[in-house]
Order: sequence, then structure tokens, then C-alpha cells
Amino acid sequence: MSTAQRVAMTERLRPYWAVLQARFRMLLQYRAAAMAGLATQLFWGGIRIMAFDAFFRSSSAVQPMSYEQTVTYVWLIQALLLLLPMRLDAEIMQMIRTGNLVYELARPIDLYGYWYARNVAGRIAPALLRATPMVIIAGLFFGLQAPASWASAGAFAISLVGAVALSAAITTLSTITVILTISGEVLTRLLMEASWFLSGAILPLPLFPDWAQTVLNWLPFRGLMDIPFRLYCGDLAPGRVWSLVLHQLAWSLVFILFGRWMLSRITRRLVIQGG
Repeated sequence: MSTAQRVAMTERLRPYWAVLQARFRMLLQYRAAAMAGLATQLFWGGIRIMAFDAFFRSSSAVQPMSYEQTVTYVWLIQALLLLLPMRLDAEIMQMIRTGNLVYELARPIDLYGYWYARNVAGRIAPALLRATPMVIIAGLFFGLQAPASWASAGAFAISLVGAVALSAAITTLSTITVILTISGEVLTRLLMEASWFLSGAILPLPLFPDWAQTVLNWLPFRGLMDIPFRLYCGDLAPGRVWSLVLHQLAWSLVFILFGRWMLSRITRRLVIQGG
């Protein structure tokens, strides 16, 4: 790529980077809500740890993850739960439902890129606010372990980038589906519930039955939680990080291309407020 091409690409990406930064700074202001969520996550994390403690004590079978790895996995879920595509951008939802979406269509930038940048910030900022104190508290008092190795820590950090890209792609697709229906709840709920259950956020994926592992490993949702957290715990070798990140980015690309195609089709025949 020539210098001129790099400069041109930088100029094209500049508006979306500005959107991401502005949205990120705005979301970092909600510190009180983050602290309230922190207390809730600590409580439910403790409940889940007690349930897993009872499970490991009552089972004599060899489990695919150790108790210590499972505890760490659970606390990472509690800390980074807001990385999941559980919430849509409230401002965009309001624009869609009131018909003010027409103003979004008038922006001199790509609408999908604009929404995607907002959703990247919407995944990172709330998770960061809650994760920092959660990791400190759980690490000091509740059994959250440090990464299995420096290589595992690096692999975890790299895979988190893939998780954010995938989560933002799913969130943006969910946002687009709202335009198709009056309430917009059904399709978005299906994606959210699938992300919640199949990412490992409820039960670590290695603890699912053997017959389900092939399907779970193929589906995109493991890239949201399971891949980063198992790399952190050492349950997945850090040497596998690039193939695992490729899995995350490949599914991100699928959701992005499908979302762009759907948005293009919708906006060609979009009716705003019946007019």
C-alpha cells in the first residue's frame, strides 16, 4: 500500500474514530451506574461460585476445567459481562421508533460505520468502568487468579479485541433488525439470548456435554466470552490465539457483511412515519 493510499484510508476512517472517541468519553461519565452494577455483579458472582463449589465437591469425575480455573472464568464473566451484545444503543432505538432515523440517513458518512463505531464504544466503556474494580476486589478476596502465564495474558488481550469486534457486529445487526418490525423485540431478543447462553456466560462451555462441543466450537458466540477467558485461565494454549482470533474475526466479518447488506436493502425502501 502506497503512502497516498494510507493517507486516504486514514482520512476515510477519521470520522468513525472521532465518533468512537466521543461516545466512549460520554459513556465513561456513568460512574454511579457502574458502581451499582458492580455491587450486583459481586453478589451474583458469589452465588455462582457457591453453586460451582457444590458441583465440584459432589462430583468425583474428572472435569475439563479445574475448580480454580472455573472460579476465575466466572469472575471474568462478571467483570466483562457488558461486552455481551445485551443492550442496544438507546439513542438509535429512539430515532428508529420516532422516525428521526431520517436524520441519520442524512449524515455525510456511512450509516453502518457510524452505528458500528458507536457500538464499539458502547461495549468497551461500560465494561471498563465495571471491570477495573471488579478484578481488583475479586483478585484480592474471591479467588480470581492472575493469567496462567505472560503468554496467556497477551493472548487474552488480543482475543478481547476480537470479542469487541464480534460483539459490536452482533449489536449493529440487532439494531438494524429493529427497523424491520414495529416493536423490534423478537429478532433482537433471539440474538441476545443466543449470545448469553452460547458464549459461556451462564455455564463455561467446557462443562457442556461432549456431544455439544463441536457445535459450540463452530458457532460464533464462543468468541464473545469463552475464547478470551479460557486463554486467560490457560485452558486454551496461548499458541492457539491466532487461529482463535481468526474464528472471531471471520464471524465478525459475516455479521458485518450481512448487516451492511440488510441495511442497504432496508434504506432503499424505508418508510418513515408512514410518509
